[in-house]
Amino acid sequence: MRKLDPLKAATETRVDALRRLFILGSAPALFLFAATRTAAASEDKVLIEEFNPAGESVGTKLVPKIVKSAAEWRMQLAPESYEVTRRAGTERAFTGAYWNQHGRGLYRCICCDAALFDSATKFESGTGWPSFWQPIAKTNVVESADHSFGFTRTAVSCRRCDAHLGHVFDDGPKPTGLRYCMNSAALRFVASAGA
Repeated sequence: MRKLDPLKAATETRVDALRRLFILGSAPALFLFAATRTAAASEDKVLIEEFNPAGESVGTKLVPKIVKSAAEWRMQLAPESYEVTRRAGTERAFTGAYWNQHGRGLYRCICCDAALFDSATKFESGTGWPSFWQPIAKTNVVESADHSFGFTRTAVSCRRCDAHLGHVFDDGPKPTGLRYCMNSAALRFVASAGA
């Protein structure tokens, strides 16, 4: 029989214990690293409901979030559209292209072309801005608190590119009682075929 060296056995036991501790200790760190990478990757994509030219949903899709520099947005957009969508500006009432638009079609984001509103939900609010009682899909817009001008409003932005669109108020018509008061400069109207 081979005789074990007690010092060597104790050292090997400690090394094994340290190895296990390192592996177990690394597992949470690796999990945290993987979760962080997954979260970062998911922030690069957003879920958008897509619509065909007739305004019919063709389902939701995970699409890349659109992020550009200020210079890139300036090159893409007209000055007023840049001011409204990228700097949360507001066009003057009764001056936008769509406040008095009555055609049938979809209103898409001027920055990324995401479908935002259907003309079927547009109504005359008397405010001088295009107003809708609901977005075409709640998944396509983001609502957030806006504390500018000394009071709180609810700002509405495009989920895909973070373009500021306007604000939503609770003084709209039935069935929702909401008024999505949008800036024409943030939208692109696409008429339905035959409209």
